[in-house]
Amino acid sequence: MTTSENSTTEAIKYRLHCIKQNFLYHTTGAGRESARALASLKDQHRGKRCFILGNGPSLRQTDLSRLRGEFTFGLNRIYLLFPELGFPTTYLVTVNQLVIDQCAAELASVPALKFFPWTTTTRCHFSSVSETVYIRTYCAKPQFSTHANQSIWSGATVTFVAMQLAYHIGFDEVVLLGVDHSFTTQGKPHTEVVSEGDDPNHFTPNYFGKGFKWQLPDLETSEIAYRMAKQAFEADGRRIVDATIGGKLTVFPKVDYATLSKGK
Repeated sequence: MTTSENSTTEAIKYRLHCIKQNFLYHTTGAGRESARALASLKDQHRGKRCFILGNGPSLRQTDLSRLRGEFTFGLNRIYLLFPELGFPTTYLVTVNQLVIDQCAAELASVPALKFFPWTTTTRCHFSSVSETVYIRTYCAKPQFSTHANQSIWSGATVTFVAMQLAYHIGFDEVVLLGVDHSFTTQGKPHTEVVSEGDDPNHFTPNYFGKGFKWQLPDLETSEIAYRMAKQAFEADGRRIVDATIGGKLTVFPKVDYATLSKGK
């Protein structure tokens, strides 16, 4: 079989997988409940502001106490910060299967509305977990989905998924914090590696601590996704701004976090 034939076969298999998962989403209880939840969330907070918290080291330089009472999206293992923060984020978004498989019990206990990917493995972890909404993150075409009850492209970063959810929920302004867009660990994007010690890429050294399996970032694809998000928000008269302290991302306008008014 030629390379072209292999590629075609894999594409057909993936398409059939998507058809099956879409069918299950619309015919099973968990899928229908998630669809209803997403429908009820549509434009729920139109005109409001939210913050998306990345997990970069810069969070340690950021006065996060100012976020109390704000709408916030936390990503992946942000809950490690909750004890000292004193409050959870409004939402938690996790779509990486390695993070889910290794941290399922911790993720399940987070007291926030949780968004997880609609995969068989994920559903096994969270079948009886409350405040869980499944989203379909198996869209193969690079795009920004303005309706989160459609298939969502992950854009190689959970931050992009959170942006699409923020748009769906209706937020007019999204402020990025802790999206450093810079990793000390280098290598081929998406390569699965095992951490050999303290994690230098996140806000705490035990984020992906020794023995934790994770995938190397794809910053180039992430930037493609971010530009799509910027265009989608601005086309609707909304905006995404970046208040990350010392962040390397240049896609969004920079703002000084210290000058942002409280509770906009």
